[in-house]
Amino acid sequence: MAVFALWSAPRARSTAFFRSMAERGDMTVLHEPFCNLRDYGETDAGPRTFDSPLSLLAWLRDETQHMRVFLKDHPPAACVRDVLADRRFLAEARHAFLIRRPEEIAASSYALYPGTNITAIGLERLCEVQAAVRDAGGDASVVIDSDDLVARPGATMAAYCAAVGLPFIPRALTWQPGERPEWRRSARWHADVSASSGFERRERVYPHTVENSSELARFAAHHRPFYERLYAQRLDVTPWVQAESS
Repeated sequence: MAVFALWSAPRARSTAFFRSMAERGDMTVLHEPFCNLRDYGETDAGPRTFDSPLSLLAWLRDETQHMRVFLKDHPPAACVRDVLADRRFLAEARHAFLIRRPEEIAASSYALYPGTNITAIGLERLCEVQAAVRDAGGDASVVIDSDDLVARPGATMAAYCAAVGLPFIPRALTWQPGERPEWRRSARWHADVSASSGFERRERVYPHTVENSSELARFAAHHRPFYERLYAQRLDVTPWVQAESS
């Protein structure tokens, strides 16, 4: 199995990560396949369409020996039980976890969807997936800080590639702006990436933040311990920053 799974908190710049992986040109890329199954009842993987988490997992587990597959997703409650029960997938896929500060996730998520709830901040579930990967005997050590991704994209992607056993392709750090078919159905969530040509930090002023919303403050406070647990494990990108500047 040559499957590279990026499990991300929402609003953590994971679609930019996906866009870079698509730009490589050497992988089959899946954009939020489990979220698609939850929201639309189906998801595509190359020329195939799957209608359940179990059928998708069976394909990833048993039919990807001669190809590289990259998937990025926010593990949704409707599918996570099947993912966590598949110990072979957990053990053999090459997992990574993308995080962002919970205060920023809460404000950004609420701006797009005022129905955001405490579970949707996502960091607790990332810890749950990470624990399941470890329990199955897999490698759950690759944690990426999204601040590193936008501040030091080259070093961060080089560090990720080294950690999961992929060649680093510098040209994949930039791309042509535009919407990709993989996220057309959820395009409003990915407008920044569609307008971008590379990793970049976009400063936003949100009307509702943890400073003026007790609800968002409660959401962020709940997830802060999970964020700190993951942040303590983040990839050290310093060696690749030094290599870039030498």
